[in-house]
Amino acid sequence: MDEKNEKIEDLQTEEKVDISDESTEEVEVEEKEVEIGSEDDTLEDSDAKIVELEAKIVELQNQYAKAYADTQNMQKRLQNEFELSKKYRIQSFALDILPVIDNCERALAQPTTDEKYKKGVEMIYNQLIQALKKEGVEEIDCLNKPFDANYHQAIMMEKKEDVESGVVIEVLQKGYMLKDRILRAAMVKVSE
Repeated sequence: MDEKNEKIEDLQTEEKVDISDESTEEVEVEEKEVEIGSEDDTLEDSDAKIVELEAKIVELQNQYAKAYADTQNMQKRLQNEFELSKKYRIQSFALDILPVIDNCERALAQPTTDEKYKKGVEMIYNQLIQALKKEGVEEIDCLNKPFDANYHQAIMMEKKEDVESGVVIEVLQKGYMLKDRILRAAMVKVSE
């Protein structure tokens, strides 16, 4: 019987050992699951950060594109303003000179006995006209042409035989253009 008891005790001890080994394996498996779970969390966090950074990259690229477009637009606008400024730089000066030209024309239209005086005024007038032509200022030719409100300012109307209605019959003050821009409209008398 002692032997039987000993065998029973040995079997019980072996079962205990086996049971304790199984519980150890379960503990190790649970620990591994915890580690894997933390790796999944880390991967999810990394994926979220990647998505966030990609969105930030897209936002910064959009901001860069807008800033670049604004810079290009400003550069074009400044270039255009510079070209216009260069093209029409003489405008204010020419507007100041036109009354002087008008006065020279009036002086030349007056009868005088002093030919030297008249010749001097004529030389000054011609020099002014040539200087303005060099800068692109031209007289508007309007006599005996149809009235155009873009180039002419009608001051008077007169009924005249043998002339169609709406034709410029007299220029009261010459008009001038600076390249493709009206500097001063011509004051004219128009037929009825």
